[in-house]
Amino acid sequence: MGAGAGAEAARQVRDTFAELYGGAPQGVWAAPGRVNLIGEHTDYNDGFVMPFALPHVTTAALARRDDGVLRLHSADVPGGPVELRVEDLAPQSDTNWTAYPAGVVWALREAGHPVTGADVHLTSTVPSGAGLSSSAALEVVVALALNDLFGLGIEGRQLARLCQRAENVYVGAPTGIMDQTASACCTDGHALFLDTRDLAQRQIPFDLAREGLRLLVVDTRVQHAHSDGEYGKRRAGCEKGAALLGVDALRDVAYAGLDAALARLGDEAEVRRLVRHIVTENERVERVVSLLESAGPRAIGPVLTEGHASLRDDFRISCPELDLAVDTALSSGALGARMTGGGFGGSAIVLAEESDVPSLTEAIEAAFATAGHTAPRVFEAVPSAGARRIA
Repeated sequence: MGAGAGAEAARQVRDTFAELYGGAPQGVWAAPGRVNLIGEHTDYNDGFVMPFALPHVTTAALARRDDGVLRLHSADVPGGPVELRVEDLAPQSDTNWTAYPAGVVWALREAGHPVTGADVHLTSTVPSGAGLSSSAALEVVVALALNDLFGLGIEGRQLARLCQRAENVYVGAPTGIMDQTASACCTDGHALFLDTRDLAQRQIPFDLAREGLRLLVVDTRVQHAHSDGEYGKRRAGCEKGAALLGVDALRDVAYAGLDAALARLGDEAEVRRLVRHIVTENERVERVVSLLESAGPRAIGPVLTEGHASLRDDFRISCPELDLAVDTALSSGALGARMTGGGFGGSAIVLAEESDVPSLTEAIEAAFATAGHTAPRVFEAVPSAGARRIA
């Protein structure tokens, strides 16, 4: 979001807040969605990931309250503000969109932070259900705003941990830490190399435009939900694999020792597949970092494509629309492509020469039309800034 667009968005959100609540907000904040360049499902296995923030953001206007009342409103959901009492917030008591911001308030209070209520108005340009972390953007923007309004002094990594707890415990979605950390901590023009075990971070320069490249997001418009059974099954299978191998997490299985580890799993065919994906995906993240620092972004294309094959064949979380997007992009000249996000729908990413973007986009749209799928949304992903106050 450019400075002009950010100022206009802030003005609109402030105006709507005033109409809803009868007074001006105390500030306006923004938190982005994210694209994960490489490192899928490794985050809840204490592994490596490499996301970057999108220009698409959730924007929030807030005013502090001291009477225990939490009022929540979204421009993207019909109806007026929803009113809750902060002392009544309880895990998995809410199945609506309000669970995400309410869960953040609950997590902050559970951690001992004196959050006594707020009026909140939200709007978002992050596509929902596209695997681009719309829920994390919502959590992080509310957490950052409350952190500022109540003077809590929480730094970005810990805010991400609290937002993850809100989603895991309050919402009931077993997500890892990557999405919230990306939204809270990414920087403009970089991808974030993140060790999810200790949250050690390195900002890796990722300026595709300078190299004449583009990274496209293909939103298949196939909806997914992290709190459904399939995501949880994959996580449980990974935990079973770690237990059978006698390690704390699959992060501890060395890439060089993968064959021996798989042999130890015997006839546990499904667990073997999950373990193979996680171990090889961690190696792919490290390889992408090395290639970006030595050979440049063109060299990472084949690694992205390897990652898709692993997610499709070993982790088994792709779908026909994602496979079609990836296969069409590759056959039309892309340097690399893979699904991104939790799977079972959502989005694919495509690394391409700038000059090939129009023909690639046309080919993907035509392939979806021929297959009878809903038309995809194709847009450029530009590494952007993480959560911040904008007014």
